Amino acid sequence: MNYINFKNTNQGIHFIGIGGISMSGLAEILFQQGFRVSGSDLKSSSTTNHLQQLGVPIFIGHRPSNIPIDTNLIVYTAAIKEDNEELVEAREQQIPTIDRAQLLGEMMRNYKYPIAVSGTHGKTTTTSMLAHIFLHGKKDPTITVGGLLDAIEGNLHIGQSDFFITEACEYYDSFLKFYPFIGVILNIDADHLDYFKDLHQIRQSFRNFAKKIPSNGSLIINENIENLEEITEGLSCSIITFGLDTTKSTWYAENISYNEKACGSFDLFYQQKKMGTVQLQVPGLHNIFNALSACAAAYALGLSIETIIEGLGGYYGTHKRFEYKGNLKGITIIDDYAHHPTEIKATLDVAKKHPHNTLWCVFQPHTYTRTKAFLKEFALALEKADKVVLTDIFASREKNPGDIHSKDLYNELQKNGKEVYYFPTFEEIECFLLEKCIPGDLLITMGAGDVSIIGEELLGNELSTLSTELSTI
Repeated sequence: MNYINFKNTNQGIHFIGIGGISMSGLAEILFQQGFRVSGSDLKSSSTTNHLQQLGVPIFIGHRPSNIPIDTNLIVYTAAIKEDNEELVEAREQQIPTIDRAQLLGEMMRNYKYPIAVSGTHGKTTTTSMLAHIFLHGKKDPTITVGGLLDAIEGNLHIGQSDFFITEACEYYDSFLKFYPFIGVILNIDADHLDYFKDLHQIRQSFRNFAKKIPSNGSLIINENIENLEEITEGLSCSIITFGLDTTKSTWYAENISYNEKACGSFDLFYQQKKMGTVQLQVPGLHNIFNALSACAAAYALGLSIETIIEGLGGYYGTHKRFEYKGNLKGITIIDDYAHHPTEIKATLDVAKKHPHNTLWCVFQPHTYTRTKAFLKEFALALEKADKVVLTDIFASREKNPGDIHSKDLYNELQKNGKEVYYFPTFEEIECFLLEKCIPGDLLITMGAGDVSIIGEELLGNELSTLSTELSTI
């Protein structure tokens, strides 16, 4: 069922939870297309302020009276509960309601070439790489990305072409509501175990995502995914693989080397033919894999290899992805979004390639469910740092079950012989770091919550030593 007629913009669409990075972006796209858009959120933010400045009516707090009389559709986030006052009112008034993922799927149908980037890790970076490539090629795509990208001055670009580039998240099976022409699967790991029962169910979800791709479309998939044929068997679309295997991968990298910032350079091959040499401006082997998938997706849609290589060379990273924050009395401060053991390993591997005396990692566990499910894996991943400082668990959407705490991770790390510290407040952590870190140390604040505040506070309190030019490594 289609809830939106894109040929008739005389429709009112109200967003419950409009302040989220994805919801605000979708609301802005519809507003710019001429729809009547309104929204509500629990608190004001930079995103709600931006929408208000555009002319979108924003209500702070959720009340039935927020819903405009001429509303034709209600869009809500996954965080909105069934007893939300506005959602209850909408259903009483028999106003159609859809969630954010359904709306994104509806919008994808309005474009000829929608690209959906999925995977347990790397979605934001790969989507951003594709954005750079398509913008460099002057294809003017519409872009929604789950982070802040300098090239589009935010998380959204409203283009005028047939290309639509977006992330596709597996949580709550959201991406099964999408309609990709090009689907990318970067990797498949166990995660979101508050929704999925196990890795088998997660793999089945990715299989169902791949089945959404039409016969004239393409699946871009990592050759290293275990039992790959379980995901790809019987698909009607083209299957394009990427990786490092020169005999199995459609796209692969050879002659990999790294510069002093751990940014990779490699020879790019397609079907055994060398296409050129790529120099990335973002660090780590994982970003070489991300870049390979972006090359494959862009090439499948007709972009030249010159445009692809040049576009990748101009990508300097997305905020919170190994982002250089500043220098404090000779101490380099980095912020990274890593919140899964696989991501932590990749980030710390990159960090170890940077010149440093001691590698400090201030880690904020993200959600009780994930911390409990991967307690031992987190401990093993964090061992790559020289010294670890733990914050309290960032609850996000969850309530404290009372059976898991950062001290459990602290005990696991201690048991493994790691030098680890725990403090319940950011202020205590900041004081500790100011006392213990010395010039030449590398300090990474890591997590998907608000842990970046620690680095920002440290730098903010020492303005005299803060580099005036912030850049992303």
